Amino acid sequence: MTLQEFKNSLENRSNLSFIIENGIKIPAYFHITEMGVKTKHFMDCGGVMRKDSKITFQLWTSDDYDHRLSCYKLSAIIKKAESLIKEDLDNLEIEMEYQDYTIGVYSVNLIDDKYILEPTLTDCLAKEACGIDETKQEIQTSECCTSDGCC
Repeated sequence: MTLQEFKNSLENRSNLSFIIENGIKIPAYFHITEMGVKTKHFMDCGGVMRKDSKITFQLWTSDDYDHRLSCYKLSAIIKKAESLIKEDLDNLEIEMEYQDYTIGVYSVNLIDDKYILEPTLTDCLAKEACGIDETKQEIQTSECCTSDGCC
């Protein structure tokens, strides 16, 4: 979801609900403690220089059980951050950071009027240079496998 899509989805909404893909609900008393741009300038394993930028939000919960962030207030936070960052941010994808066991980084999708946080995944960006055949990446199962995973 891009920042523009996220901002549009906040309009005419009465409450915010974030759920991790595995069903864990972010408590309603969460805070947004950060909004920013994270830019990663790196070389992939094939020797290609790359640059990637994302909008990041950090969701945080504390013992402030009466706290409730409204859509209006979140929109105001975004507007203020945009004015300070002074870059065109609307087309950047957003990521949410939330601490469970460790800090997780999630992409965001709107499904059934709820924001679903989906875990981000690592990937090889230079599969051809590394000799990785994408068809071999699929996990094959068969009826010969036993309950302990041995075939």
